[in-house]
Amino acid sequence: MQIRKVTVLGAGLMGNGLAQVFAKNEGIKVVVRSRKVRDEPYAPIEKNLDLLVGKKAISEDEKEGILGRISFTDDMQAAVGDADFIIECFPEILETKQDLFRDLEPLCRQDAILATNTSVMSITEIAAKCSNRGRVVGTHFWNPPYLIPLVEVVKAEDTDEAVMDATMDLMRAVGKKPVRCQKDVPGFIANRLQHAIWREALSIVEKGIADPATVDEALRYGPGLRWPILGILENADMVGLDLSLNIQSYIVKYLEDSHEPSKLLRELVEKGDLGFKTGKGYQSWTPEQIEASNRRLREYLIEVTKDIK
Repeated sequence: MQIRKVTVLGAGLMGNGLAQVFAKNEGIKVVVRSRKVRDEPYAPIEKNLDLLVGKKAISEDEKEGILGRISFTDDMQAAVGDADFIIECFPEILETKQDLFRDLEPLCRQDAILATNTSVMSITEIAAKCSNRGRVVGTHFWNPPYLIPLVEVVKAEDTDEAVMDATMDLMRAVGKKPVRCQKDVPGFIANRLQHAIWREALSIVEKGIADPATVDEALRYGPGLRWPILGILENADMVGLDLSLNIQSYIVKYLEDSHEPSKLLRELVEKGDLGFKTGKGYQSWTPEQIEASNRRLREYLIEVTKDIK
């Protein structure tokens, strides 16, 4: 399936980022549907692009080309009527997503692919109210989507293989690194891994083994340095599975295995300490530190991903 028109539903942080991602391909036109088109709809995308231009990751001509391939509308029928690929960036409310896909079906082409950018919800459940569930697929982008290469393409119980293949091809065509998630499980692949690390990190803090800043340093300057070029299972093969088995046989019984959210996390949320939003979470943050952290992340991602093909 040749995908030439992509419709993004929602003009928030992820929606604008996704529009920028798809418009990177010169052969794709992108329509962003928003219930209320803002006075300067291109401003958030232009800000992202200016950062890329400033870091010489793209040229001014490439920036203008991307912007020229994106349009905005508040008309749902006009947005989806002739789209090849439609992706929603709605709030993480199951019924909202179900109703959206149900209502889209009579408005769009029968062969249009319906994708959801949910990060944790069941794709099978999201598709439950559709008559043609075979064209519904999960496409979990990571924030910021214009910088993080990973996209998890998730197969629901009824997703057609042709839809999976077309979606994987589209992600590659816009410069992403798609991975195929063959089973529709909560958290898919990368979020399951991430939350397993978070669970252990919080347990270390709760048990007084180390404070939050130390936990972050241990990851940042230790295994985190290897992960971009050495996967954890590749690392196990490198050191030897016999050694891995010996280590696991000793350590796994000492690892956190709770099935409830962290007590520390609950206490912080109840106190209103929400992290960057409030200036205090596991650590305290000034506005300058928050700005520096966000900028440092984006500049790092631009540098390490600009040569990824």
